[in-house]
Amino acid sequence: MDIKTTEKTEKTAEKASPAEAEEAAAETAGTVAEAVDAPAAETAEGVRDASDGDPKAAPSGAADEDGLDDELDDEADDELDDETVGAETAGGTGTGAAAVVSAALGAVALTGTWTGKVVSERETLIGQITTSQSGSPAQQISEIYGDAWHSTALVNGVFALLALIVALVVLTLPRRAGWVRAVAVAGAVLGGLGLLLSIGTYFDLFLTLPTAGS
Repeated sequence: MDIKTTEKTEKTAEKASPAEAEEAAAETAGTVAEAVDAPAAETAEGVRDASDGDPKAAPSGAADEDGLDDELDDEADDELDDETVGAETAGGTGTGAAAVVSAALGAVALTGTWTGKVVSERETLIGQITTSQSGSPAQQISEIYGDAWHSTALVNGVFALLALIVALVVLTLPRRAGWVRAVAVAGAVLGGLGLLLSIGTYFDLFLTLPTAGS
């Protein structure tokens, strides 16, 4: 339609006067400019309406930045989770090992140790040397046998006390597994029992030394 109008205007301008021809040419130029600007304006208005109507429409650069931030946050959370799990695992392993050690020390305190045997034999030898010349029977019994028994009780009591202390420390620690608590309780019971027996043996509460006349 615009082309036909332009051709008509050109034909009219050829027949009209110069002034009328210039006016017709100006009118034709305006019509052509409006025809060219109309599609561009409609396109810009359509894009603006689409952006206003869709709240999720955003520049691609902003979307990429948001996605990168989310990815970095996820990686940081994963690293923190791994560190937490690693710390908990290390703590659980140490606590379990301490519980086992306490139970082992308690058992050793009840059955005796190689150290206690060596100390006992040493005391026996010292008593024999001391009383070999002029020792009375009562003195020989006390220094040869009594000192050896007391030394054994003392060594076993030290192991029992260590077992009790380690077990109590494990029981006071947080985040311990069920089996760790059970082993620690066993270590505490064995350590306490061994400590009681060692004290009774050291002070002759359960058995007294024999006398020379018996």
